[in-house]
Amino acid sequence: MELVHHRSGSGPPLVLMHGIGHHWQAWQPVIGLLARHHDVIAVDLPGFGASPPLPPGTISTAESLAYAVEAFWRDLGIDEPHVAGNSLGGYLALDMASRGVCRTATAISPAGFWSRTELLWLRSVLKAMRAGPINRAGLGLVVAHPERLSDEALHSGWQALKDAPGFYETLDAFYWMPPPAPPKVPVTIAWGEKDRLLPRRQAVRAGRWAQKRVHLMPGCGHIPMTDDPELVAQVILRGARAAN
Repeated sequence: MELVHHRSGSGPPLVLMHGIGHHWQAWQPVIGLLARHHDVIAVDLPGFGASPPLPPGTISTAESLAYAVEAFWRDLGIDEPHVAGNSLGGYLALDMASRGVCRTATAISPAGFWSRTELLWLRSVLKAMRAGPINRAGLGLVVAHPERLSDEALHSGWQALKDAPGFYETLDAFYWMPPPAPPKVPVTIAWGEKDRLLPRRQAVRAGRWAQKRVHLMPGCGHIPMTDDPELVAQVILRGARAAN
C-alpha cells in the first residue's frame, strides 16, 4: 500500500517509524541530522497521520503494520534498509530485526516489554490524551521538556492522535503483543531516562531480550526527539554503524 512519507538526504536508506497516535513529523527535529548520512524515509504508519488504514479485513496489529511498511519500502525499490522507531515504531523495528528484513534496527523506548499493570497504565493515559483537550502541561507524560515543543508541533501532534482511525484497534492489539523473536541483525535499544509512559524499568526486560545493554538517554522522555535531537540522532547513527 502507498504510505504518506517524507524523504530527504542521501546514503544508505534509513526508515523511521513513529509511535501509536503520532505521525512522521515526530521525527522532524532529527531528520536533518540523519540526512547528512542517510537517505531518510520517515513514514506515516497505516491508519495514522495521513496514511490510509490497512485494507478492509486486515486487523491493525504490530505484525500487520510491520509487513505494510516492509511492502512500502520494497515498492520504493529499497531492500534491507536500516530502521529506527519510537514506542510502537520501536517494536516494529525489533520485529523487522527478528525477521532479518533490515540491516540494523534501533528501538527507542519500544513497546512490548510491559507488565499487565504497565500496559493498563499506558492504555489509560493514551485514551485520556485522545479524549481530552489540548494541554501542554499534560505532555509531561510523553516528553521531558514540553516547553521545547513548538505550538505547531503540539497542535499537529494532538490532531494526529485524535484523528487516527487505526488508534483503538492497534491499542487493543497490544494485549496480544509478545516480545519479538530473537534478532537476526544488529539491534540497538535506547530508553528515555525520564520516560513516564513506558517507565525505564521496562528497559531491563528489553535488555534481557536483546542480551545487551540498553542505552539510557539522560533528560529524555518517552518521545525524545524534541528533548534532545542531537542525542537521538547519535543513537540512531551509532546503531546503523553496527552493520559495518
